[in-house]
Amino acid sequence: MNRVVTIQVGKPQEMDSDIESNKPWVSGFLKESVAGPLWLGTTNLEGDGQADLNHHGGPHKAVCVYPLVHYPYWRKTLCRPDLNGGAFGENFTVDRLTESDVCIGDVWTIGQATVEVSQPRQPCWKLARRWKVKDLALQVQQTGRTGWYFRVLVAGYVQCGMSLKRIDRPEPNWTVAAANRLMHYDRTNRADAAKLAAVRSLSPSWKATLTKRAEKNLQPDEGKRLNGGNA
Repeated sequence: MNRVVTIQVGKPQEMDSDIESNKPWVSGFLKESVAGPLWLGTTNLEGDGQADLNHHGGPHKAVCVYPLVHYPYWRKTLCRPDLNGGAFGENFTVDRLTESDVCIGDVWTIGQATVEVSQPRQPCWKLARRWKVKDLALQVQQTGRTGWYFRVLVAGYVQCGMSLKRIDRPEPNWTVAAANRLMHYDRTNRADAAKLAAVRSLSPSWKATLTKRAEKNLQPDEGKRLNGGNA
């Protein structure tokens, strides 16, 4: 059974400065697990928030999802046995699902809510700064262990332990893993860029990036997202 193992929320807060930047920074990355029911609205979960609303949150990134199965890999790779659900800033930590099992446009029910996969997560520098691993965002991107985002089609109460039930799959060829490969590795494939950009349920930001690639062979500059102020 596919289920949401834990649910995490957190409001933006000032984080301690790190050795490299020597500057405090504000983020909603730190999330705490919540056991009781939470209202899932069209832009986020009750009690959750984002510091950078240009790149996080909103109707197409209402819920950040990360697979539980990835955590043993990261504990070993990063020598961090303390990594548990929420360590990657996700709202839902899910069981029995990975990027290869989920497709863009998949529609799922959880509790009273209905959600839809809108895009893969694109890791940013705040993940690296949180765990003091300079290239962690790049590692996440390169391994494909990114997670994904849900948009909310029907708002409602949700709770950890609830099952995730898929009720529609309009785009079986476009797994999150396939979308990741196209975006980050198969950059010269303008034909597939046009095909993915045409998928109705894909988020507007991904549509714009892929349309520029398909029509003009323009590629995004990932430096600022991956490295932040050190780009």
